[in-house]
Formats: sequence, structure tokens, C-alpha cells
Amino acid sequence: MVNVLVLGLGNVLLSDEGVGVRIVEALQAGHDLPEHVELLDGGTSGMELLDTVAERDCLIVADAVNARGPAGRVVRLVDDEIRQMLETRLSPHQLGLSDMLAALRLIGKSPRRVVVVGVVPESLELGMELSPAARKGRDEAVAMILEELARIGALAPRPAPGDLT
Repeated sequence: MVNVLVLGLGNVLLSDEGVGVRIVEALQAGHDLPEHVELLDGGTSGMELLDTVAERDCLIVADAVNARGPAGRVVRLVDDEIRQMLETRLSPHQLGLSDMLAALRLIGKSPRRVVVVGVVPESLELGMELSPAARKGRDEAVAMILEELARIGALAPRPAPGDLT
């Protein structure tokens, strides 16, 4: 079995900055995932998550990302793309993520695979509701994470439309 952590990051008090947490909430509410796929609201945590993240087969981070394109656009980042995203920080918790991943590399306990599924925010204003663009992005990110879980063998692939088997 693949040992997976889906980690939602963000500050839910700053509207779209909390989209990573909202993605994990949507996965918890709408999907019955196998027990080897752990969902975690990491909020704005960083180094506190070191033991939780250490030695996972796969870490999928859901977060708001500072990327080009319209608000609500969903991006998938792996390997060097993640380092580049962390260099152009969107929020203070990304420093914690960067430090945590670096510390895990240093002690030889990095997850085997790290994927960031991010949503470009529209608003970082004080408020607990996502903007319409971020809500749309949240739903697309949930689908992308489910596809990622199927790709790595953590979920059975979804049947194609019209497939009765």
C-alpha cells in the first residue's frame, strides 16, 4: 500500500489564502478514501508537521499559489517547480513548508514524491469565504488530487463515462 498524506495549507481567515484547507475539507466531505490516504488540515503549520510528513511514499500539498494566470487557475507542481514556487512566496506558511522539506532532505526522511496542487487566489482580504474563482479552483483541485491518487496507485482509477465494468 502507498502511504499518502494530502496536506491542506492556508489561513482560512484570509479568504482565498485558505483554499488548501478548503480542498482537504471537500475531500473529507465528498470522498470515501482508503485508510492509507491521510487527509490533514495543516493550517499555517510548518516544522510542527515534520514527523507527520517524514518518510511518506507521497505528499500532496494543497495550497494557494502565486502563479501566472487568472484567479482560480489550478496548477500542479513537482520537483524543481515546487522549489521555484516556494521562492516566490505567497504567504508566511510557505516558508514553513520550504523549511520542513529542506529539513526532511537533510535527515534523509523526505517523502519519495512531493506534488503541490495549487489554486491562484483572487482575494486575500479578511474573510472566511472563498471567492467564486477560488471555489471553482477548489473543485478542480479536488478532481486533480483524485487523479493523482489514482496515478500513484492509492485509488482505483475512475471508470470512463459509459464504462459499465
